[in-house]
Amino acid sequence: MTSSPSPVGVFVTPVTPLQQNCTTVWCTKTMKAAVIDPGGAVDAILGEVARRGLTLDQIWITHGHLDHAGGAAEMAEKSGAPIIGPHLEDQFWIDGIEAQGQMYGLPEARGFVPTRWLDEGDELSLGETRWAVRHCPGHTPGHVIFFNEQARFAQVGDVLFKGSVGRTDFPRGDPDALIRSVIDKLWPLGDDVTFVPGHGPHSTFGEERRTNPFVSDRAVAGTPPARAASGPA
Repeated sequence: MTSSPSPVGVFVTPVTPLQQNCTTVWCTKTMKAAVIDPGGAVDAILGEVARRGLTLDQIWITHGHLDHAGGAAEMAEKSGAPIIGPHLEDQFWIDGIEAQGQMYGLPEARGFVPTRWLDEGDELSLGETRWAVRHCPGHTPGHVIFFNEQARFAQVGDVLFKGSVGRTDFPRGDPDALIRSVIDKLWPLGDDVTFVPGHGPHSTFGEERRTNPFVSDRAVAGTPPARAASGPA
């Protein structure tokens, strides 16, 4: 007995010196694609989209940090695709992208005005696929994640990583909110969900519930360790 083909295709392109996981997803029936978090390498990503025979339909942003959103304006100009997300609470991060770019040696990074802000419970359509939006503050106040129920797949930005969670020592970071976002917004989606984080390897929610030292069931039942502040995520 063979399983049916996945309704969603995925490829990941690490971008910027911070090695952020720019994630392209697409509807395998219509070949319409969305690029999630184009922090840089815009021409390379657009070239791979074209090579695969995809049509870039939308640009989705999880949060306003430079390595996730710094190339969105350029990609929108070159493709004509609308920028969707993040939540309005990350406006101040987007406004600061150019200054961040100067600090991190990415002078081409630019801010933008999204075509649409996102909020908890919103749904996005990509070809024949549907994607749920969850507002997951903590790393930034306006962070969102994208979930496709049929494919059992999520792109979670810098909320959760394999073996770790996002930093909360940035302006308006909130460690308690981050933990609540993981427990209340991600875990109910199901242990079988595979996720791509903003940095590093993919994992599943079930694996992180078993082993993640910050948000596993065991850690949450006790006193989870403090997240060390290191790196952009």
